[in-house]
Amino acid sequence: MNILVCISNVPDTTSKIEFTSDSASFLTEGVQFIINPYDEFGLTKAIKLREQHGGKVTVVNFGENTSEPTLRKALAIGADEAIRIDGVPTDSFLVAKELSKIISENNFDLIVLGRESIDYNGGAVPAMIAELLDLPFVNACTGLTIDGNEAKMEREIEGGKEFISATLPLVIGGQKGLVEESDLLIPNMRGIMTARTKPLAVVESSSNSGKSSSVSFEKPVAKQDCKMVEAGQEKELVTLLHQEAKVI
Repeated sequence: MNILVCISNVPDTTSKIEFTSDSASFLTEGVQFIINPYDEFGLTKAIKLREQHGGKVTVVNFGENTSEPTLRKALAIGADEAIRIDGVPTDSFLVAKELSKIISENNFDLIVLGRESIDYNGGAVPAMIAELLDLPFVNACTGLTIDGNEAKMEREIEGGKEFISATLPLVIGGQKGLVEESDLLIPNMRGIMTARTKPLAVVESSSNSGKSSSVSFEKPVAKQDCKMVEAGQEKELVTLLHQEAKVI
Protein backbone atom coordinates (compact mmCIF):
# COMPACT_ATOMS: atom_id res chain seq x y z
CA MET A 1 0.00 0.00 0.00
CA ASN A 2 1.37 3.35 -1.06
CA ILE A 3 0.27 5.97 1.45
CA LEU A 4 0.84 9.74 1.38
CA VAL A 5 0.50 11.76 4.57
CA CYS A 6 0.31 15.53 4.08
CA ILE A 7 2.02 17.33 6.95
CA SER A 8 1.35 20.90 8.05
CA ASN A 9 4.18 22.67 9.85
CA VAL A 10 2.40 24.60 12.63
CA PRO A 11 3.45 26.57 15.74
CA ASP A 12 3.57 24.65 18.99
CA THR A 13 0.35 25.17 20.91
CA THR A 14 2.30 26.86 23.72
CA SER A 15 3.79 29.47 21.38
CA LYS A 16 3.34 33.15 22.12
CA ILE A 17 1.66 34.64 19.05
CA GLU A 18 3.02 37.95 17.75
CA PHE A 19 2.69 39.77 14.45
CA THR A 20 5.10 41.93 12.51
CA SER A 21 5.09 45.67 13.27
CA ASP A 22 2.95 46.38 10.19
CA SER A 23 0.49 43.58 11.19
CA ALA A 24 0.98 42.07 7.75
CA SER A 25 2.17 38.62 8.81
CA PHE A 26 2.77 36.21 11.67
CA LEU A 27 6.12 36.69 13.39
CA THR A 28 7.89 33.30 13.36
CA GLU A 29 11.05 34.38 15.18
CA GLY A 30 11.58 32.24 18.28
CA VAL A 31 8.56 30.04 17.57
CA GLN A 32 8.86 26.25 17.84
CA PHE A 33 7.12 24.41 14.99
CA ILE A 34 5.62 20.94 15.17
CA ILE A 35 3.64 18.43 13.11
CA ASN A 36 0.01 19.52 13.00
CA PRO A 37 -1.62 17.33 15.70
CA TYR A 38 -4.42 16.13 13.40
CA ASP A 39 -1.78 15.10 10.83
CA GLU A 40 0.07 13.22 13.57
CA PHE A 41 -2.95 10.97 14.08
CA GLY A 42 -2.93 10.31 10.34
CA LEU A 43 0.79 9.58 10.28
CA THR A 44 0.55 7.03 13.08
CA LYS A 45 -2.43 5.37 11.36
CA ALA A 46 -0.53 5.23 8.06
CA ILE A 47 2.44 3.52 9.71
CA LYS A 48 0.15 0.96 11.37
CA LEU A 49 -1.52 0.26 8.00
CA ARG A 50 1.91 -0.27 6.45
CA GLU A 51 2.72 -2.76 9.18
CA GLN A 52 -0.47 -4.68 8.34
CA HIS A 53 -0.42 -4.48 4.56
CA GLY A 54 3.18 -3.65 3.61
CA GLY A 55 4.09 -0.82 1.27
CA LYS A 56 5.46 2.65 1.89
CA VAL A 57 4.57 5.82 3.77
CA THR A 58 5.58 9.14 2.23
CA VAL A 59 5.15 12.49 3.97
CA VAL A 60 4.89 15.76 2.11
CA ASN A 61 4.89 19.41 3.12
CA PHE A 62 4.51 22.56 1.07
CA GLY A 63 6.75 25.13 2.70
CA GLU A 64 10.16 26.71 3.02
CA ASN A 65 13.29 24.92 4.25
CA THR A 66 12.39 25.84 7.82
CA SER A 67 9.80 23.03 7.70
CA GLU A 68 12.43 20.32 7.13
CA PRO A 69 12.96 19.58 10.87
CA THR A 70 9.25 18.77 11.05
CA LEU A 71 9.58 16.40 8.09
CA ARG A 72 12.65 14.80 9.72
CA LYS A 73 10.57 14.21 12.83
CA ALA A 74 7.96 12.46 10.68
CA LEU A 75 10.74 10.28 9.26
CA ALA A 76 11.97 9.56 12.80
CA ILE A 77 8.46 8.49 13.77
CA GLY A 78 8.49 5.94 10.97
CA ALA A 79 7.73 7.43 7.54
CA ASP A 80 9.88 5.98 4.75
CA GLU A 81 10.57 9.12 2.74
CA ALA A 82 9.69 12.80 2.61
CA ILE A 83 9.01 15.43 -0.01
CA ARG A 84 9.18 19.19 0.54
CA ILE A 85 7.54 21.35 -2.10
CA ASP A 86 9.60 24.52 -1.93
CA GLY A 87 7.36 27.56 -1.61
CA VAL A 88 5.29 29.77 0.64
CA PRO A 89 1.78 28.46 1.39
CA THR A 90 -0.35 31.58 1.21
CA ASP A 91 -3.82 30.06 1.06
CA SER A 92 -5.69 26.75 1.01
CA PHE A 93 -6.23 26.66 -2.75
CA LEU A 94 -2.52 27.08 -3.47
CA VAL A 95 -1.63 24.32 -0.99
CA ALA A 96 -4.23 21.99 -2.51
CA LYS A 97 -2.95 22.66 -6.03
CA GLU A 98 0.67 21.95 -5.09
CA LEU A 99 -0.19 18.77 -3.18
CA SER A 100 -2.48 17.58 -5.98
CA LYS A 101 0.37 17.84 -8.46
CA ILE A 102 2.53 15.55 -6.33
CA ILE A 103 -0.35 13.11 -5.89
CA SER A 104 -1.15 13.02 -9.59
CA GLU A 105 2.47 12.18 -10.41
CA ASN A 106 2.49 9.16 -8.08
CA ASN A 107 0.27 6.15 -7.55
CA PHE A 108 -0.86 6.67 -3.97
CA ASP A 109 -3.57 4.32 -2.73
CA LEU A 110 -4.46 6.46 0.26
CA ILE A 111 -3.98 10.19 0.88
CA VAL A 112 -4.22 11.17 4.55
CA LEU A 113 -4.56 14.68 5.96
CA GLY A 114 -5.70 16.10 9.26
CA ARG A 115 -9.24 17.45 9.21
CA GLU A 116 -7.78 20.92 9.85
CA SER A 117 -4.55 22.70 10.71
CA ILE A 118 -4.24 24.37 14.09
CA ASP A 119 -2.43 27.50 12.89
CA TYR A 120 -5.11 29.21 10.81
CA ASN A 121 -7.75 26.56 11.62
CA GLY A 122 -8.01 25.87 7.91
CA GLY A 123 -9.89 22.72 6.92
CA ALA A 124 -10.44 23.22 3.20
CA VAL A 125 -7.35 21.53 1.74
CA PRO A 126 -8.46 17.85 2.00
CA ALA A 127 -11.74 18.47 0.18
CA MET A 128 -10.02 20.66 -2.42
CA ILE A 129 -7.53 17.90 -3.22
CA ALA A 130 -10.34 15.37 -3.62
CA GLU A 131 -12.19 17.74 -5.93
CA LEU A 132 -9.14 18.61 -8.00
CA LEU A 133 -8.26 14.92 -8.49
CA ASP A 134 -11.85 13.61 -8.63
CA LEU A 135 -11.26 11.20 -5.75
CA PRO A 136 -13.68 10.11 -3.00
CA PHE A 137 -13.28 12.03 0.25
CA VAL A 138 -14.32 11.29 3.81
CA ASN A 139 -13.67 13.94 6.45
CA ALA A 140 -13.27 13.77 10.24
CA CYS A 141 -12.52 10.04 10.25
CA THR A 142 -12.31 8.40 13.65
CA GLY A 143 -11.79 4.87 12.35
CA LEU A 144 -10.28 3.27 9.24
CA THR A 145 -9.66 -0.32 8.12
CA ILE A 146 -8.47 -1.53 4.74
CA ASP A 147 -9.51 -4.82 3.16
CA GLY A 148 -8.11 -5.29 -0.31
CA ASN A 149 -9.25 -2.33 -2.38
CA GLU A 150 -11.97 -1.35 0.05
CA ALA A 151 -11.72 1.14 2.90
CA LYS A 152 -14.18 1.09 5.77
CA MET A 153 -14.40 4.26 7.81
CA GLU A 154 -16.14 5.55 10.86
CA ARG A 155 -16.88 9.07 11.96
CA GLU A 156 -18.91 10.78 14.62
CA ILE A 157 -22.08 12.59 13.70
CA GLU A 158 -24.56 14.40 15.91
CA GLY A 159 -26.24 11.80 18.06
CA GLY A 160 -24.35 8.79 16.74
CA LYS A 161 -21.73 7.34 14.40
CA GLU A 162 -21.64 6.99 10.65
CA PHE A 163 -20.05 4.01 8.89
CA ILE A 164 -18.83 4.55 5.34
CA SER A 165 -17.10 2.38 2.75
CA ALA A 166 -15.22 3.50 -0.35
CA THR A 167 -12.77 2.10 -2.85
CA LEU A 168 -9.15 3.18 -3.10
CA PRO A 169 -7.63 5.57 -4.04
CA LEU A 170 -9.19 7.75 -1.43
CA VAL A 171 -8.62 11.04 0.45
CA ILE A 172 -9.41 11.16 4.16
CA GLY A 173 -9.32 13.90 6.78
CA GLY A 174 -8.42 12.30 10.10
CA GLN A 175 -8.71 13.28 13.72
CA LYS A 176 -8.38 11.83 17.19
CA GLY A 177 -9.90 8.36 17.17
CA LEU A 178 -8.19 7.41 13.92
CA VAL A 179 -5.70 6.24 16.52
CA GLU A 180 -5.97 6.91 20.21
CA GLU A 181 -3.82 9.67 21.67
CA SER A 182 -2.06 7.09 23.85
CA ASP A 183 -1.07 5.17 20.67
CA LEU A 184 0.65 8.11 18.96
CA LEU A 185 4.17 7.15 17.92
CA ILE A 186 7.05 9.23 19.21
CA PRO A 187 10.60 9.20 17.85
CA ASN A 188 13.12 7.03 19.69
CA MET A 189 16.89 7.37 19.42
CA ARG A 190 17.15 4.73 16.69
CA GLY A 191 14.40 6.47 14.71
CA ILE A 192 16.11 9.84 15.04
CA MET A 193 19.42 8.43 13.83
CA THR A 194 17.77 6.55 10.95
CA ALA A 195 15.82 9.62 9.88
CA ARG A 196 19.06 11.39 9.01
CA THR A 197 19.68 8.93 6.17
CA LYS A 198 16.14 8.65 4.84
CA PRO A 199 15.44 10.48 1.56
CA LEU A 200 14.01 14.00 1.75
CA ALA A 201 13.41 15.29 -1.75
CA VAL A 202 12.93 18.98 -2.49
CA VAL A 203 10.87 19.83 -5.55
CA GLU A 204 10.11 23.20 -7.02
CA SER A 205 6.62 24.54 -6.64
CA SER A 206 4.55 25.25 -9.71
CA SER A 207 3.66 28.72 -10.83
CA ASN A 208 0.27 28.44 -9.17
CA SER A 209 -1.05 31.36 -7.17
CA GLY A 210 -3.64 31.52 -4.44
CA LYS A 211 -7.12 32.92 -4.66
CA SER A 212 -7.10 34.87 -1.41
CA SER A 213 -4.70 36.93 0.70
CA SER A 214 -4.54 38.10 4.29
CA VAL A 215 -4.92 41.86 4.63
CA SER A 216 -3.78 42.20 8.25
CA PHE A 217 -3.66 40.39 11.58
CA GLU A 218 -4.60 41.48 15.07
CA LYS A 219 -4.96 39.79 18.42
CA PRO A 220 -8.38 39.36 20.00
CA VAL A 221 -9.29 41.75 22.79
CA ALA A 222 -8.00 40.45 26.10
CA LYS A 223 -10.63 38.84 28.30
CA GLN A 224 -11.86 41.06 31.10
CA ASP A 225 -12.25 40.00 34.69
CA CYS A 226 -15.38 38.04 35.41
CA LYS A 227 -17.93 39.75 37.69
CA MET A 228 -20.06 37.40 39.79
CA VAL A 229 -23.66 38.25 40.69
CA GLU A 230 -25.27 36.66 43.70
CA ALA A 231 -28.31 34.45 43.18
CA GLY A 232 -31.54 36.44 43.40
CA GLN A 233 -29.93 39.70 42.29
CA GLU A 234 -31.54 39.71 38.84
CA LYS A 235 -31.99 43.48 38.89
CA GLU A 236 -28.27 44.01 39.42
CA LEU A 237 -27.53 41.52 36.60
CA VAL A 238 -29.78 43.37 34.18
CA THR A 239 -28.17 46.69 35.14
CA LEU A 240 -24.68 45.29 34.52
CA LEU A 241 -25.66 43.78 31.17
CA HIS A 242 -27.22 47.08 30.14
CA GLN A 243 -24.74 49.64 31.46
CA GLU A 244 -21.39 47.80 31.48
CA ALA A 245 -21.58 44.94 29.00
CA LYS A 246 -23.98 46.92 26.79
CA VAL A 247 -25.45 43.73 25.36
CA ILE A 248 -29.08 44.59 26.13
